[in-house]
Amino acid sequence: MSCLITMSQKELNRLKTVQQIRDNHLRVVEAAALLDLSRSQVHRLLKAFDRFGGAGLVSGKRGHPSNRRYSEDFRNDVLDLLRTYYRDFGPTLACEKLVKRHQISVSKETLRQWMTAAGLWTSRRERKRQLHQPRGRRDCLGELVQIDGSHHWWFEDRGPKCALLVYIDDATGKLLHLRFARSENTFDYFQATKAYLKEWGKPLAFYSDKQVVSQILQ
Repeated sequence: MSCLITMSQKELNRLKTVQQIRDNHLRVVEAAALLDLSRSQVHRLLKAFDRFGGAGLVSGKRGHPSNRRYSEDFRNDVLDLLRTYYRDFGPTLACEKLVKRHQISVSKETLRQWMTAAGLWTSRRERKRQLHQPRGRRDCLGELVQIDGSHHWWFEDRGPKCALLVYIDDATGKLLHLRFARSENTFDYFQATKAYLKEWGKPLAFYSDKQVVSQILQ
C-alpha cells in the first residue's frame, strides 16, 4: 500500500542535495554550504535518507498544532510580560517563570519563536555566526587535501557498520585516497595518511573539520 508524502520546498531542496551526495555529484562540505547547515547536520540528513528514504527528510513537526492557535492578543500579552520581567531570560527559564508566577503555559519552542521574532532572544548559533566570504578552491592538485569520514552501513547486511575515511583534493574534487575502518580513530587516520603520503607525496596542507579532529584526539 503506497502513501503520499507532502514535502515543502525546503525539504525538496534537501532531498535533491542529499541525492546528489549519494550519486557522488556533490561533497558534504559543498552541500552544507548550499543548505546553510553544518556538516554534522548534513550527515544526519544522509542517515535519515538512507534509513527512511525521502520520508526521513520530512519535518517531524508536520501535523502538530501551529503556533497560530494562540490569539494575537495572547501572544502580545506574553511578550509584554517578558519585556517587563524577563528580558534577559532564555526561552527555557522564561517558560518556567510564566507557568510558576503567571499560570501561563506555552511550549518552550513556541516561546523561542515568539522571542526571536520580537528581538528578545538570539540563539547561540546566531550570536556566533559571522559573515565570511566563500572560499574559492585552490588552483593546483595537492595544494589542499580535505579529510572527511562517514560512518555508515557501507556493506548493507553483508558486513558491520564502518567508517569510510576520504582524502579529497580541494582543487579538482578528486578522491585521492579511501580507507574503510571500524571507526574514525587516531590509528586508522594515521595509517590512511601514511598510505596517502606514500602514493601522492606531501600536500601543502591538510584540512579537516573540528568533529574529525576531536575524534582523532580521543
